[in-house]
Amino acid sequence: MKLAAGDRKVMELVYSQHYRFVCKWIGKTGGNEEDAADVCQESMIVLYEKAKNGDFELTCKLSTYLFAIARNLWHKKLQSRPKGFVAMEDDEDLNIEGNYEDDIKAHHERELHYAQLDKALAQLGEPCSSLLKSFYFKNSSMQQLATDFGYTNADNAKTQKYKCLARLKKIFYNTQVK
Repeated sequence: MKLAAGDRKVMELVYSQHYRFVCKWIGKTGGNEEDAADVCQESMIVLYEKAKNGDFELTCKLSTYLFAIARNLWHKKLQSRPKGFVAMEDDEDLNIEGNYEDDIKAHHERELHYAQLDKALAQLGEPCSSLLKSFYFKNSSMQQLATDFGYTNADNAKTQKYKCLARLKKIFYNTQVK
């Protein structure tokens, strides 16, 4: 990702594409253009730091993610001000382009599901956990799985993968209910 590499043009493009919207939103919630500029710059720094992290994976639109960062930073900034300094409007009253609230909610739900999947994979144990990770995350073929896990052929690896997946589903859905 060019953003992670610190490509200045990409960073400027992302900033300019989102600045006006964040500025407008902050203005409606009690801030001014200087506040908006600060929050946008801080948001870009957070995004850049996250993008530099090797395991960062964007699971929503970039605009949604950047708005969520800006929103959190702005709320923290408002909380640090003296009481009565700024009266914020409810977010419900704002006309937020692109339905960011729904995207943020979907992103949080997806993150919850990923956390539950990680927990279920940990409970699944070996060799099932490694076999499924190799197949789904590393895109290993059945023949490669047979070789790596000591099965006699690809069909046996496929059968074992199916059994492991069935166990994972059972664990996953049982942990969701609780």
